[in-house]
Amino acid sequence: MTVLLERLPALEEDYPLSEMQCAQYRRDGHILLRGVADREAVAAYRPAIQEAVRKWNRETRKLEDRDTYHKAFLQTSNLWENSEEVKRFVLARRFARIAADLMGVEGVRLWHDQALFKEAGGGHTPWHQDQFYWPLDTSHTITMWMPLTEAPQESGTLTFASGSHREGSLASLSISDESSVYFRNRVIEKGYPLITGDLAPGDATFHSGWTLHKAPGNSAGFTREVITIIYFADGTKVAEPANAFQPKDLDRWMPGLKPGDVAASPLNPLLYHRDWDR
Repeated sequence: MTVLLERLPALEEDYPLSEMQCAQYRRDGHILLRGVADREAVAAYRPAIQEAVRKWNRETRKLEDRDTYHKAFLQTSNLWENSEEVKRFVLARRFARIAADLMGVEGVRLWHDQALFKEAGGGHTPWHQDQFYWPLDTSHTITMWMPLTEAPQESGTLTFASGSHREGSLASLSISDESSVYFRNRVIEKGYPLITGDLAPGDATFHSGWTLHKAPGNSAGFTREVITIIYFADGTKVAEPANAFQPKDLDRWMPGLKPGDVAASPLNPLLYHRDWDR
């Protein structure tokens, strides 16, 4: 499938984001924004994202033959490298400026994108912190999580532990049964408010890399189709890897860079900077 790029929405116009919403994000470590992309835009890009997942996802096992992590979703990363249509979506100024405004930074670069398709009957996503995997020397990281279809809670929308990002790294745990138990106990101990909800196509949640979150299994009877885009503050440096996963992420997402370098490889383009509006 090929779509003429000029027929796809540019997604360049700014989203009307208020100071109150920015303050809410910084307080809670997450926020739900309605209509970040309109339904027509999502419908235009959805076939290209679906095609990229079909082409590049390598999971062939039945659900019952997978471990907890791989039952949670079909994960396909950096679609923008292989699809000009998806690239136009992932590199969109509209999304990147929201990320910069919410974090209160001058500019943002791309970490990577991910399609997370939770199949009908797919398992829960355990409690975890995203930034456990990322060798980035900053707390200014943020993920946009946008459904391409209706996403009621029973399809596996995210549940956030509000305020948990303020503690930074809570444990050296990857997404697993162990992280599920450990962080669930932490959430209970700290009494973090839990926030979830239904999303429509083009709505999006944004959450900090340190915000604890999880998702239930998908009992909705259809695949929950989600595209995520992860951003970090321009000027961030590469951190010394802190666990066995981070060297792999360093090699994959910042090829050729080493700890102490500015995190700006060809795979981390600058997607928005305030100087562009001055």
